[in-house]
Amino acid sequence: MRVIARPLAPGEIDYELVVLAGSVVGFILAACWFALRLPWPICVFHSITGHPCLTCGATRSAIACVHADFLTALKWNPLVFTIYCGIAVFDAYAVAVLTTRSRRLRPCLSNGEKRLVRGMAITLLL
Repeated sequence: MRVIARPLAPGEIDYELVVLAGSVVGFILAACWFALRLPWPICVFHSITGHPCLTCGATRSAIACVHADFLTALKWNPLVFTIYCGIAVFDAYAVAVLTTRSRRLRPCLSNGEKRLVRGMAITLLL
């Protein structure tokens, strides 16, 4: 796989803008949820089986991240904490690219790599 930097083509979807807008809207909705003191989300998997799922502790991890208590956020759920860090890095990249109107990073995959990525995505969904 190669990653190339190129300008955004006319009519091409601006993924940086879409992901940045989605994460900002998600953060605002979560902040409103807690500001209105709505009940905490309940894990259906945990309530049925009694075992924690992969995302159990994600809400507490997010709250710890917002309070800049990163070690506690990592302890609550390492997987989700890693995802939050990835989103933060991508959002910083998106802001930099959108404000400077610079080239966008895009992956170039061979046909075999595309099949592998599709197979992995289908396997994860199953």
